Amino acid sequence: MKIIGVLGGMSWESTVVYYELMNRAVRERLGGAHSAEILMYSVDFGRIEALQHAGEWRALTAEMVDAAQRLARAGADFLLIATNTMHLMARQVEEGSGLEVLHIGDATAAAVRAAGVRRVGLLGTRFTMEEPFMRERLEGHGLEVVVPDEEDRQTVHRIIYDELVQGVIRQESRQAYREVMARLVQRGAEGVILGCTEIGLLVGPDDASVPVFDTTRIHAEAAVERALANA
Repeated sequence: MKIIGVLGGMSWESTVVYYELMNRAVRERLGGAHSAEILMYSVDFGRIEALQHAGEWRALTAEMVDAAQRLARAGADFLLIATNTMHLMARQVEEGSGLEVLHIGDATAAAVRAAGVRRVGLLGTRFTMEEPFMRERLEGHGLEVVVPDEEDRQTVHRIIYDELVQGVIRQESRQAYREVMARLVQRGAEGVILGCTEIGLLVGPDDASVPVFDTTRIHAEAAVERALANA
């Protein structure tokens, strides 16, 4: 089994889900008392969040590369960035650490295509929805990506940072997300990507009329497949 290096804590609420999903998947594959071999570097998200909203992406890249190098020195075989937004610097993390980064966009695109979906809505932080790094990665796999309008993007982003990363789950926010997803479907989305690792804490397959793709679950399962590829 290969050792999974996890860049986590962004937020720890979703990193906990990653940890559980990976360990459950290994136990299902190998049986008995087996669990995943994981090295984790969990950051202080308060610092990361402040830098994100200040637009200090150079400083954030340096932080991510440093954390990745620590995991490489500790013996990780490949890396998992346990957040969609910070895949903005996935290439620099890979180059700086010398380790493969299992990209959340690639894993998600494979799942979407396997489901026969080609036009997909993308929810996430404002950075993920508005910057090209995730959209272009998905489009590189032949997908057509639709993002919410400006008002809906503000709603989705606010709920992530003001509620979900702090462990707050509100029914009214769930309903707001349902309405955003419904509007994406009205614009032709055949599926919806939950492109922030906390969104799956709020909504799931029963909250939309089309298939829902939870990037946290997809990414965690892809990591286990990679870790057990030669096991």
